Amino acid sequence: MESASRRSKLRSFAIGGVVGAAGAIATARRASRRSRRPRDSPGGLAAFEDAPCFLELIGEEAQRYREGGGCEIVTASPKPT
Repeated sequence: MESASRRSKLRSFAIGGVVGAAGAIATARRASRRSRRPRDSPGGLAAFEDAPCFLELIGEEAQRYREGGGCEIVTASPKPT
């Protein structure tokens, strides 16, 4: 019975080693790939600031504001002390 337990532990150790090695290889491959985005290009939301749809939206909002139909800026009045 002891040899069955020892065999089970050895098998588990070997399978864990194979899985761990496969994970390490996959991580190394992924880290070595170059990014598709050039390093000097903006990331996050800044990447969309030059998009035609964004520029069109900003233009429409500016036009509405100039025509007086834009949103009003609401400022909070200070609380009396």
